[in-house]
Amino acid sequence: MTEQNKKWLIRCAGLLLVGALAALAWQFYGPHERDEGLVSSNGRIEAVEIDVATRIAGRLKEIRVDEGDFVTAGQVVALMDTDVLNAQRREAEAQLAQSRSAVAAARSQIKQRESDKAATQATVVQREVDLDNARRQRARSIKLAEDGYVSSQVVDDAQARVDSAQAAVNAARAQVAAAEAGIGNARSQVASAESAAAAAQANIERIQADIDDTVLKAPRDGRVQFRVAQPGEVLAAGGRVLNLLDLSDVYMTFFLPTAVAGRIALGAEVRLVLDAAPQYVIPAQVSFVASEAQFTPKTVETASEREKLMFRVKARIAPDLLRKHITQVRTGLPGMAYVLLDASAQWPDRLQVKLPQ
Repeated sequence: MTEQNKKWLIRCAGLLLVGALAALAWQFYGPHERDEGLVSSNGRIEAVEIDVATRIAGRLKEIRVDEGDFVTAGQVVALMDTDVLNAQRREAEAQLAQSRSAVAAARSQIKQRESDKAATQATVVQREVDLDNARRQRARSIKLAEDGYVSSQVVDDAQARVDSAQAAVNAARAQVAAAEAGIGNARSQVASAESAAAAAQANIERIQADIDDTVLKAPRDGRVQFRVAQPGEVLAAGGRVLNLLDLSDVYMTFFLPTAVAGRIALGAEVRLVLDAAPQYVIPAQVSFVASEAQFTPKTVETASEREKLMFRVKARIAPDLLRKHITQVRTGLPGMAYVLLDASAQWPDRLQVKLPQ
């Protein structure tokens, strides 16, 4: 082959390459520029992340799910060791039983003190009767002594009996007061024992709440993104065990310039086309437009610099659609987001909704 032929072939190959690139560029960019009321930007599929963590410190006993598994709300995903908590619960239950026994003993003391009080009150009545008899006997003795029928000794003996009866009444009344004090003391013991029992019961309930929290459950439907800890590890309070993706809240985040972001309304229609599946067009809606620009010029803003400001926008995919295709949802996938600025405009054929069957 001559040198001239080689040059001719190189020129032909170059022309073919330029033609192919021009056709490709026209295919991707030419029609887009003719779409009125439409703006596009690239972004990535994201989802709300949820950490499943332990509320209390302890050893991780078991993880029941693997990375990539789908979980439902309330599903048990991991277990913490409960040996220490079970021992604490048994101790608290023993304290509760002891407190209840103290309550029963204090109540029996109240009954005993009330019985003692009733007996001493009866004794007081009896001693008061004896005192009354002694006083009447003394009065008769004084009368007889005045008439000369008995000696003064008889009067003295009668007075001694009155004094003795009075002392007996006073002693009986003191016993009643002592019985009443005993009843008050027993009642305070009952209150103290009941408080101790209530505290023990509350302690049991607290420990049981801690035991219940050792069963880690998925707070929402989602997919396990990765395992942070492994069985056997000791975790602090709040230690993460799993990271879940909430596949009912999936969106694409992208950025748009000032002139466009200011025209986007919440709820505006969006079409998402992922690089990994360009044959599908996924419907979405604008759920968020940042109130402040993400890229701010360092110098004073001029008209040209304001055009460089970019605002973050989120397009959320409908939860019903996500549930229908839950097994096909993937996060981190790059793609394009197309926003319909004019509500009266029509989507081009290439952006009509196309979903996997």
